[in-house]
Amino acid sequence: MDESLKDLGEHILGQLEDAVLGQDIAFGELTLHVQGARIARVLKFLRDDTACQFSTLIDITAVDHPERAQRFDVVYHLLSMYQNQRIRVTLATDEGTAVPSVASVYPAANWFEREAFDMYGVLFSDHPDLRRILTDYGFSGHPLRKDFPLTGYVELRYDDDRKRVVYEPVKLTQEFRSFDFMSPWEGVDYVLPGDEKAGS
Repeated sequence: MDESLKDLGEHILGQLEDAVLGQDIAFGELTLHVQGARIARVLKFLRDDTACQFSTLIDITAVDHPERAQRFDVVYHLLSMYQNQRIRVTLATDEGTAVPSVASVYPAANWFEREAFDMYGVLFSDHPDLRRILTDYGFSGHPLRKDFPLTGYVELRYDDDRKRVVYEPVKLTQEFRSFDFMSPWEGVDYVLPGDEKAGS
C-alpha cells in the first residue's frame, strides 16, 4: 500500500512541483503540503488526472496553532473511488490571508468553507456566500480557536417574563473550586466506606 502511495506522491510532485511544498505518508494516507495560493490548481489536478481521479471531497477543516505566525492549517480530505485511495492536502495560512475558494472545483466545498470560516475564522477568497453556517449571525468570535473561552462570551436563553429569546453575558454562578484529584469523591466532608484505608 505504501509503495502505491509513494508512486502516487512522486507522480503528483512531478506534475505540480511548483505548488507542492512537501509530502509524507502516515497511517496509510498520503499527505501533500501545498502553497495556499495554488490550492485550486492542485485540487483540480487531483480531480481530473487519470492516475488520481479524486472525485469526492470528503471534508475541509482547519487546525489552530496559535503559537505560529501562520496559525491555521487548512486540511482537505479527498477520496478516489476509482483508485480506492484517500489523500490529505494541507496548507498554512494566517488570520488575515484569504485562501482561494475551491467551490468551483468541488461544489461541496461551499458549506465546508463556510464551516471553517465560522468555527476558525479562516477567510476564503472568491467564495460565493461566505457567512456563518453553524453559529448565530450576531455571534462573537470563532468557537474552535484555542484562544476562545470555554464558556463563550454570551449565553442564549428563553426569558419567560419577556416571552422571547434573550442574549446575556456569561455569568458563572459557581465559584472556582480547588479539586482534590486524588479522590473521586470531591466535596464530601465525611469519610466514605473504604476511604479510611487510603490514609494508612
